[in-house]
Amino acid sequence: MLEILGKPTAACDGVPRRKLLQAAGAGLFGLSLPQVLRAEAAIGGAHGRAKSVIFLLLFGGPSQLETFDLKPDAPEKIRGPFMPIASRTPGLLIGEHLPKLAAVSDKFCIVRTMTHPWNDHSGGGHYVQTGHKWHVPVGAGFSPTPKDWPSIGSVVEYQAQRTDIVRDLPSYAVVPNTLGRLQEMGQYPRPGEHAGWLGRAYNPLTTQIDKRDLNDNPYWRDCTDEELTFEIAGLAASEHLTIDRRQERTSLLTQFDDARRLIGTRPLRDYGRFQERAISLVTSERTRAALDIRQESPELRDRYGRHLFGQSALMARRLVEAGVRFVTVHYDCVDGYSWDSHRNSDDIKKNLLPTADQAVSALIVDLEERGLLDETLVVCLGEMGRTPRANANWGRDHWSTLFPALVAGAGVRGGGLYGSSDKEAAYPIEHPVKPEDLAATIYSALGIDHELRLPDSQGRPVPLIEEGTPVEAIFG
Repeated sequence: MLEILGKPTAACDGVPRRKLLQAAGAGLFGLSLPQVLRAEAAIGGAHGRAKSVIFLLLFGGPSQLETFDLKPDAPEKIRGPFMPIASRTPGLLIGEHLPKLAAVSDKFCIVRTMTHPWNDHSGGGHYVQTGHKWHVPVGAGFSPTPKDWPSIGSVVEYQAQRTDIVRDLPSYAVVPNTLGRLQEMGQYPRPGEHAGWLGRAYNPLTTQIDKRDLNDNPYWRDCTDEELTFEIAGLAASEHLTIDRRQERTSLLTQFDDARRLIGTRPLRDYGRFQERAISLVTSERTRAALDIRQESPELRDRYGRHLFGQSALMARRLVEAGVRFVTVHYDCVDGYSWDSHRNSDDIKKNLLPTADQAVSALIVDLEERGLLDETLVVCLGEMGRTPRANANWGRDHWSTLFPALVAGAGVRGGGLYGSSDKEAAYPIEHPVKPEDLAATIYSALGIDHELRLPDSQGRPVPLIEEGTPVEAIFG
């Protein structure tokens, strides 16, 4: 039986509200997750703080010691080559290559004590995006499987598709590419962003960027409009709708228009359920407009940065503004550089930190200026951290027992710090936060009780999150 923390409230018939929802969530009343959510609202349940979430995954593992948990008094081999700078948050030193974020730290909270034992990119990526450990052993796999846990975004999509509201926009989107697409020409697809056993109908709408430089390498520095077009990926494979791609490069909008003309010649009854969903996306003027990044001013695009991560963060803002509830932005081998910095710190210094600094700070400020920050939860983190002691080349290796997360918006207390680490930034010593806790926090912010249940592939009710507790202390 589910046990939900918090003060119980009686419903009109005297039955405690929490007990009623426990029974409904366990399936005893035959209610689905969306029905339970509507029931909760009907009996006075608290609404979520966030209408939407932007989840920024810095895949590969940024170092805690070069970002938000600097140890200036540690030995040189631990503290690293970068200098700390002050921020607008008392007690928070930030790496010197994150000056824009330091200047707006009063708008976000740093959780210093993310931790888990899954010292592996694939497993860690699955863990932080789902709140559940991967079923594949550490180091034993790459590709997503039908047995994977559904991502938080897929649960949000599941909820949306089972309400009575017809939507022409998805509730869950991934930009700029599915995770792993840019790693060694797509040889290493990663799990975590998909619906897994929940069913492919709840996979995200995923864009695709395939621009390459003259040497056919995936670099995207200083992109032009013609070179940076967000194309829909996966519709043909997962939704059974083929959008023909011409030999020459075509823009997303051109593909949209061609597909709309083709679809207009056939009645909707000719298509199956998955096809109908794809058609609703492709024929939607709202979807078309949301994905047209050229509607933004050149000045704003410059502020985000004319690189793939910057423009993808801007695209995420456009999508949530249009009504998408959950957008994941993967910063994965962008511009040819990886956060998996075993070899040296040059790429971190010259490319990764500056582009992340520019894009994340611009996103937070842009959301605030548009009045969207109060209703948009922004989460930015890697799937692991890096070893406290550097290797011989001044790179750092995998270290999952401590890494930071930046959280902003939707009532998060700006200028906040949560948790503390030991003197070497190796382990939490106060308020450890597991991926289960982070997932529970995101669900709670969206108004979804993390202890509700949903049916697995056999129809058996399983909890959204096991042994996770929302980190309420980060909210003001």
